Amino acid sequence: MTAAQEYIDEMAATRGYVLDYHKVMAQHDFPVLQAANGLVGAAYLNQRTLDRKTKELIFIVSLTVMRASKGHIQSHIRVALELGVSATEILEAIEISLPEAGIVAFQAGLEAWREVVGADGLEPSVAVHQGGSGTD
Repeated sequence: MTAAQEYIDEMAATRGYVLDYHKVMAQHDFPVLQAANGLVGAAYLNQRTLDRKTKELIFIVSLTVMRASKGHIQSHIRVALELGVSATEILEAIEISLPEAGIVAFQAGLEAWREVVGADGLEPSVAVHQGGSGTD
């Protein structure tokens, strides 16, 4: 097993996920992946004052506000759920994006959350035009 493979496996075990760019960088520019992951470790993974649950909620909100890909947001939602954060707590965190980032960013975060937790909504009992999820 190569050093890069061991590193990406350790990232997956520590984080609970790896992103596509992690995989590509492990294969094609391992030193830069290590440098980027070092920053992530210092700011996010290493235990300091904030616990991991709080950091996951902050990450979910920041990714929602930045309009990150749905898969990236969902990876942090899944980790938060595994850590014991409730679906309602995650939704409340995503709702914080509304005043600062607006409805479009919020809808992307909500859609990511909805898919992971299997949430559905109420259908109108009157005829209406379909409005979509805001992401399609």
